[in-house]
Amino acid sequence: METQTAASPRVRSDRSAWARIKNRIWKDRYLLLLGLPGLAYFLVYKYAPMFGLYLAFIDFNPFQGIWGSDWVGMTHFKRIFEDTEVLRVIWNTLYMSFLQIVFAFPMPILLALMLNEARNQVYKRLVQSIIYLPHFLSWVVVVGIWIIFFRGEGLVNVFLRDAFGWDSIPFLTDPSFFKPMVVTQVIWKEAGWGTIIFLAALAGVNPSLYEAAVVDGASRMRQIWHITLPAIRSTIVIMLILRLGTVMDSGFEQIFLMLNPFNEQTQNVLDTFVFYKGIQQSDYSFATAVGMFKGLVGLVLVMSANRIAKKFGEDGVY
Repeated sequence: METQTAASPRVRSDRSAWARIKNRIWKDRYLLLLGLPGLAYFLVYKYAPMFGLYLAFIDFNPFQGIWGSDWVGMTHFKRIFEDTEVLRVIWNTLYMSFLQIVFAFPMPILLALMLNEARNQVYKRLVQSIIYLPHFLSWVVVVGIWIIFFRGEGLVNVFLRDAFGWDSIPFLTDPSFFKPMVVTQVIWKEAGWGTIIFLAALAGVNPSLYEAAVVDGASRMRQIWHITLPAIRSTIVIMLILRLGTVMDSGFEQIFLMLNPFNEQTQNVLDTFVFYKGIQQSDYSFATAVGMFKGLVGLVLVMSANRIAKKFGEDGVY
């Protein structure tokens, strides 16, 4: 009797909790239905493919199937650090990401600061619309424009020849031009779109802070340094943390389209390397191991950067 009496309040509490959950689900049923396509996307394209990571631990043979192939454990991961080609590709990927963080990441912040200083709203909206447009172009179109401009008889070389008498510069075939061109493409295509987040953060700055600064005699640069930048510092930190999570991801489509027989041996990155190994050479297990290694590095970087940000008093991602 004591046991039943003691359990009864707990049972009633559980039932009431379930009743509240059901009522809440029914109340928000339309919002939940709107979220189903997004949930299905992540389940189908993000979580379901994770079962394929099993290929990284077997010597996959298409004729034997996944479950019939031999288990090899960490062999393919050892190959990552023993293969000189993989190490070169990892270095190219890290170097490319470093250049993008140094040169491409700050550009949306600078553009947002400049747009925030614009007082003519018509001019501001016009500039915003113009710099947003490249984001909606596919990488096929962007690289195609670059090829038209920078090929041997392209507009840039014709201008340099006619204006300065220079010989044609092999922008597309000389490996030394590859990384600067890739970073420039990223800036041109994505810098304007990236300003949206920072402009939203700037919209939340209290105008009275600027008024007080003007009264104190602060110049526009002083106001930007002491009011604007501190106001969006947390947003900058969060975006930087998220960017570090993709440090091993240099963008497959862009790099693949920029590669040619003259530079592919020296400018290959992890994304294109996985494509060549997995699709063209049918080395599925090794390609899966490389992709898994890339994801693990990104996870470690995000967690480390988030922890460092919290130690410096920032909110972080989680």
